[in-house]
Amino acid sequence: MNIQKPQKIFFEINSLDKIDNLENKIYGDDSIENSIIENENIEELEAYDKDFKVAKFCRTNILNSKLEKITFMDVIFNNCNFSNTSFQGSSFIRCEFNNCKLSGCNFTDSIQNNVVFKETNASYCNFSLSRLNNVLFDNSILRNSYFEDDVLKNTYFNKSDLSLAQIFKTKLKDIDLSNSIIDGIIVSLDDIKGAIINEYQAIDLIGLIGVKIKE
Repeated sequence: MNIQKPQKIFFEINSLDKIDNLENKIYGDDSIENSIIENENIEELEAYDKDFKVAKFCRTNILNSKLEKITFMDVIFNNCNFSNTSFQGSSFIRCEFNNCKLSGCNFTDSIQNNVVFKETNASYCNFSLSRLNNVLFDNSILRNSYFEDDVLKNTYFNKSDLSLAQIFKTKLKDIDLSNSIIDGIIVSLDDIKGAIINEYQAIDLIGLIGVKIKE
């Protein structure tokens, strides 16, 4: 596992400017750099084609919003809530989500490159039509999440909950699910082929080959 973290040297050599009103800032500037956003509470924010570079979001809630075609590069999200927000068509490059709530978020047609989701609730998230390269879901919740027509390269699930997740036309070959929860996962035999699972998970998935276990 070789996931590049946000380039913290940038945070160290550059003083981060505190943004007191993100809503005004995001409407006024196309690019927000070397900034820290703290304790913001916003609903129904709409922003398109913006850049966030070398930024920290701390204890910030942006709910029921549209942040689409946004580029997040070297961005750290700590203890944030983005529930029911759309990031459709956005790019995340060297980003971290730490103890965040992303329930119901729309990540369709997104690019996730060197991204860590740690202790984050991403239930009911839609990752369809996305490309995930060097991505780690670490001790995170992905219940009822949706993956369709995705490309997963060097994607890792560590002690995460994929219960009732729906996975279509997304190859899981060589992806290790063995220490994660996959109860009720909906996946085709073709997509699960080559995934790494444990013996108990194998019993749950045996129905994919059309056989039943006699009790």
